[in-house]
Amino acid sequence: MEKQEMQAEYAEFNDLVNMSAGALGHWLKTAESKSVGWDSGDGESIGHKSGEKIIKILTKKKSELTDSDYKHMQKVNGYIKRHLAQKPEGELSDTRWHYSLKNWGHDYHNK
Repeated sequence: MEKQEMQAEYAEFNDLVNMSAGALGHWLKTAESKSVGWDSGDGESIGHKSGEKIIKILTKKKSELTDSDYKHMQKVNGYIKRHLAQKPEGELSDTRWHYSLKNWGHDYHNK
């Protein structure tokens, strides 16, 4: 990934991931968080694992980010944008859609 692409991914990540590392960490411990997503093969969902990586990214200084971090940001950005485009109708607070989105660091209610 070139420097310009990295900067764009970083800016988009900071725009789309609207949960703090602490809030995301708290969320990932809930039963609701663990109840959604595709199993990664070991009983933990892909989204849940992604949330743990997001916490690590959020706690780093920009200068400490690795190529792997930027690739994960790109994955997170794509997931959040696709998921938001699939927004269901009605109240969303207690839905699998919202829970899954929060696992990826985006709380729909945080505008």
